Amino acid sequence: MEAKTVTGNKARYLSFFKFLLCFAAAGGLVWFIRVPEFTTSQLYVLFILFFAIGLWITEVIPPFATGLLIIAFLVFSLGNPNFNPEPQDVARYANTFSSGVIWLMLGGFFLASAMSKTKLDASLFSFTVRFSGTKPRNLVIGLMATTMIASMLMSNTACTAMVIAAVTPLLTSLGKKSGLGKAVLLGVPVAASTGGMATIIGSPPNVIAAGALENAGINISFLEWMIYGAPVAIVLTALCCIALLMVYVKDQTPISLDFLKAEETEMTKELKSQRRIVLVVITVTIIMWLTGELHGISVAGVSAIPIVFLTLTGILTGKDVRTLPWDTLFLVAGGLSLGVALQYNGLLHHYADKMTALNVNQLTLMIVFAFATMAFSNIMSHTATATVLIPLSMAMMPEVKMEIAMIIGLAASTAMMLPVSTPPNAIAFSTGLLELKDFRLGGLLSGILGPLLVVLWILFVS
Repeated sequence: MEAKTVTGNKARYLSFFKFLLCFAAAGGLVWFIRVPEFTTSQLYVLFILFFAIGLWITEVIPPFATGLLIIAFLVFSLGNPNFNPEPQDVARYANTFSSGVIWLMLGGFFLASAMSKTKLDASLFSFTVRFSGTKPRNLVIGLMATTMIASMLMSNTACTAMVIAAVTPLLTSLGKKSGLGKAVLLGVPVAASTGGMATIIGSPPNVIAAGALENAGINISFLEWMIYGAPVAIVLTALCCIALLMVYVKDQTPISLDFLKAEETEMTKELKSQRRIVLVVITVTIIMWLTGELHGISVAGVSAIPIVFLTLTGILTGKDVRTLPWDTLFLVAGGLSLGVALQYNGLLHHYADKMTALNVNQLTLMIVFAFATMAFSNIMSHTATATVLIPLSMAMMPEVKMEIAMIIGLAASTAMMLPVSTPPNAIAFSTGLLELKDFRLGGLLSGILGPLLVVLWILFVS
């Protein structure tokens, strides 16, 4: 007991030291790069930018806590006349909690929670496995396709966890050296990450991109995003699936589906009724999202449908709402606040002008930003990466704001080289059936082809 206490104290001291180190490093960087024309507000914003990046990389505090710290620091430092000779109206930095993209994500969370509570998600995956049959190749294709589609509407982390939980009995029976087991464990997180590229609510970087565009006066509809993101998601998933099948699935001996027996759920009358309600709400919400140009209701406004009707009908209760991933919303809100601060205080244009003076070709810049996003997202939060790079790139290329924002938003989901690169990878690695080197195949394919596909497709569609 005493040894555990000592270990816990050391961990706390180390975390506190890292926090102070990030603080000092941020202050040092601001001191080093400052120029005489910088205002006090600009110096404060630069400081919180570097401080937040340090905290996101070291993860000395949870990412959502860094998001809240950003908002609190901006409100305190920029709006306080005792610390800022030119105090600002700081409402713009706190109002990101009411941003349309936050409500859009919240609507997606309600849909995912309802699917999970009524076990529609489990039924979907059981149907997929049964439909794909007993051939290993078909099983991998079916699981990856279903995971990709499900990740368009729900958290890719939750999606990965459900699929892997559903097939864990099979994976355990196959053993650590099974090629089929590796193909499934590597394919599911890849499909979850790529599937998130297809819709605005599929991945936090998508939301960051949509929020940055909204702040710039550019509104992108649910359907418009799918036109850009869905083809890339499908192609990238298919390429990774083919590679995994070629490398790992050489034995086509049919497998047993006995592991599905444990998933049989007795359908009560109440559960059937709840499922029908959830299916109706999902259908209406998606149709309204896809037809925004016809009825004129924003995607954020449509999100009221699941929020209101899933609670009105009793499908989701207060207890269910408390279990939603609010931390993700805090992280996104903090990222949006940082982007607003960088833009409003002129820092983005200051550095964009300096980088533009290098006279780099626009296409080259797009490719550089796409690969830089992928590289940074492999070692730090892809949401944090998008938060920093999207506003900067939009300031550097104002004539193609929408294109570059979407390139970075989508490229952030192509980072899959390491177990820590994405939560889906971490979930697959936590089974103990994979080694670090196993992630190289999917990581290299998505990391090299993904950013290129994103740039080429967006330029082609535009």
